[in-house]
Amino acid sequence: MIRKTIFWIHLACGVVTGLVIFSMSITGVILTYERQINQWVAESHYLPEAEQTARLSLDQLVAIRKIEFPDVNATQVTITNHPGAPFQFRAGRRGGVSLNPYTGMEMETESASLRSFWSTVTGFHRWFDIQGENRAVARQVTGVSNLAFLFLILSGLYLWLPSIYRWGLFKARLLFRPAYNNSKERDYHWHHIFGIWMAAPLVFIVYTGAMFNYGWSADLVYSAFGTERAVRGGPGTGRPAPQTGNAVAGLAQAGSADLQEVQKHYLTLEELVSRVIQETDIAWNRINVSLPDESRDTLSVELDWGNGAQAQKRETLLLDRSSGSVLSTTSYAQRPLASKIQGYTRFGHTGEIWGWLGQTIAGLASLAALFMVWTGFALSYRRLIKPFFK
Repeated sequence: MIRKTIFWIHLACGVVTGLVIFSMSITGVILTYERQINQWVAESHYLPEAEQTARLSLDQLVAIRKIEFPDVNATQVTITNHPGAPFQFRAGRRGGVSLNPYTGMEMETESASLRSFWSTVTGFHRWFDIQGENRAVARQVTGVSNLAFLFLILSGLYLWLPSIYRWGLFKARLLFRPAYNNSKERDYHWHHIFGIWMAAPLVFIVYTGAMFNYGWSADLVYSAFGTERAVRGGPGTGRPAPQTGNAVAGLAQAGSADLQEVQKHYLTLEELVSRVIQETDIAWNRINVSLPDESRDTLSVELDWGNGAQAQKRETLLLDRSSGSVLSTTSYAQRPLASKIQGYTRFGHTGEIWGWLGQTIAGLASLAALFMVWTGFALSYRRLIKPFFK
């Protein structure tokens, strides 16, 4: 009786939310290697060796950005470990400008059509790319469907178990067959096989997706690890808190001339970053420099030797702007637990935190979900609709 009840609830949820799940799955497949494709396009815009002359200093590029692009309120600059790569001044998640490191002119790093394509696919993945006031409704539809998908996976695991526990029956539901007697048998078998082999990654992907929509689902995870969600930009994010030197603070009211006199003792950004590069033995891919306020006597420099989404492959150094000495080093192991969970849920959803292998598994899980929806609809049609046409 319990098995039959779960089966009918499973079937009803699949019929009602199947198309939404199919939509999220197919867009998930398309987005699998978005990061690698964007990187490939960016590298195609890198300057050839013939155009690489004497590079401008980081301080010169910062000054050019302030003069030529005053509307770009950049808080960070990213230096890529390639002589032809631009210096990317970032303002928020998507804003910013990229400058030619040799001329200071704006430099294109992406295809406008590709950016529009990714934006459309991502929008469709999250809320059917609906704009305006109806987006909230669409987001609720995908959110509820995502929760229904989680139930389908978990209930499917229960329904996958054979009534009689024999190895032969387990084996029959774990391995593909070379041939099937008919399409119904094939769909039934595929529905079970794709479901069981991709159950673990799908549970992780679907639950982390729920965390983006529902705060309570995120709180459950943080509570399970005995911590609370980190407030963006606040304590628990793993970012060093702004520190103002006593000397500068003491002269803050003494007039701009005195303040400028103190600032003359600061090393240039170029000197500070060069010291980090020379003294570190990390084969970094990019360096993220937090642009300091004029009154701050420390500089935060983050070394990244991963793909940009792997928090476990980053290290943050806090430098004294006057001496260049390292005041503190924050590795991944030293970051607060909430920050670690945040990284794993944000980029674990796409698999990016585990590199191309994790992305491949996430993509295959999304592909398996497509087969599960298709075979589920086919089986439902045979059970619910086809009998009326006999």
